[in-house]
Amino acid sequence: MINCIIIDDEPLAGQLLAAYAERSADLNLLATFTNPIDALHYLGGNEVDLLFLDIQMPELTGIQLMKITKGKYQVILTTAYEQYALESYDFEVADYLLKPISLDRFLLAVEKVKKRLEATPEVIAQERERPPDFIFVKSGHKTVRIDFSAIIRLESMSNYVMIHTPEEKIMTLENMGELAKILPADRFVRIHRSHLIALDKIDFVERNRVVIGEEYLPISEGYKERFWELVKR
Repeated sequence: MINCIIIDDEPLAGQLLAAYAERSADLNLLATFTNPIDALHYLGGNEVDLLFLDIQMPELTGIQLMKITKGKYQVILTTAYEQYALESYDFEVADYLLKPISLDRFLLAVEKVKKRLEATPEVIAQERERPPDFIFVKSGHKTVRIDFSAIIRLESMSNYVMIHTPEEKIMTLENMGELAKILPADRFVRIHRSHLIALDKIDFVERNRVVIGEEYLPISEGYKERFWELVKR
């Protein structure tokens, strides 16, 4: 069993998480706190594995609490604010749940913690050394997480880059060249100054054009050699 506590200054949010915890066979809910200072005192004298932690709280924020506890506990952040997602990964949080939180998403986060706690030190070390398989980009007032596996292609549009995924198109002010450096070089390739594509999303190549779904994208002369290196490997 995973010993856990809930720290959320909104009583209704804490009650919902407690109800979800009761429905998980893997969790042993020890206590629920609306005051993070009280939670810190409790942590000092009790064996706890996991914190369900809100970020925006009076007196002490969730980020400040994680700095104080210095990675001693597994953490699932529960918040209504997207803008802390990028900062939270500096603390190797197990998951980041945006309110309103559904039961299935809650249980998925618990499963991630369970796998972490069951992992051997060797597996944990490998996980920390493994590069991330996602990227965060600024889109309007949001910071959006995009899994590499979801990216179909990137399209440069004047001062913007449009990131195409199966569900949506995400517009960002990020630079195409900088994004190309971040994406795995063995999975993504630039075929034109305006087009960077995922190799596993290609349907076929025809007359110096890459076909992805109904899109026909040109392969420029300057990018042709690298493209065929990757396709023919």
